[in-house]
Amino acid sequence: MDGQLLPREEAKVSVFDSSVQGGDAVWEGIRVYQGRIFCLEKHLERMQNSAHALLFKDIPSSASIKEAIFKTLEANQMRDGVHIRLTLTRGEKITSGMDPRLNQKGCTLIVLAEWKPPVYPPSITLITSSVRRNAPQFLDSKIHHNNLLNNILAKIEANHAGADAAIMLDKDGYVSETNDVNLFLVSKGQVFTPHADSCLPGITRGLVLEICQKQGIPIQEKRLSLTEFYTADEVFTTGTMGELTQVHAIDGRMIQNKSGELMLKKIAAHFKELTATTGEPLPF
Repeated sequence: MDGQLLPREEAKVSVFDSSVQGGDAVWEGIRVYQGRIFCLEKHLERMQNSAHALLFKDIPSSASIKEAIFKTLEANQMRDGVHIRLTLTRGEKITSGMDPRLNQKGCTLIVLAEWKPPVYPPSITLITSSVRRNAPQFLDSKIHHNNLLNNILAKIEANHAGADAAIMLDKDGYVSETNDVNLFLVSKGQVFTPHADSCLPGITRGLVLEICQKQGIPIQEKRLSLTEFYTADEVFTTGTMGELTQVHAIDGRMIQNKSGELMLKKIAAHFKELTATTGEPLPF
């Protein structure tokens, strides 16, 4: 935290920190595979862009953030099977209040590294939440912010329904994403995913788009209804925390693969190759 290495139980933010005062922070989830930090530059760019959109002052440089990450990983001898929760808050306020002018100490950077495998089992179930995903006119999802109450309310519904996660619709009733990952469907040999209007344009989501384009797999971003997901041949989610995960049921409807083709398996193999061969090498 802010250049200091601290044991887990001693790592704390001030009660005047913006993350406490108003959830005023941005974050990234990053994975380490076999001595490489996967998609590090993409994550840093998104975090810095999110902070800039929120008008943070004195945003740390990529070099200084990398140094903090490397320092944390080296102290724990972490080189594989690691998830990093990277948080940048607007910083500590001089007194309680909403006004960003009360932030006069600069940003607070937190690097939280844990031994952590993907959070989902090989196959998951989803329900549809009554909570709608924020559209840009409310709070733009392209800002990767810490104000996650919208998502948490949807996750509570999933918990009570005994599902792994909840699908969130946009303001017009089309599928956006789940409370924590992006969504794809496969139908008749084509891959589809919702436009990144109300959903976060996830980094893993972007990689799947790239993989399909490079491998000649037909892929399209479009408005998608729940019915199209119910009747798809395959449905899967993408995200740093869960990687690529098969969905076997939505709202009690089993996903029935009528084509017999295993598109997810093909895409996942290419994704696994990327995680094994690319990324920022650790300097230790």
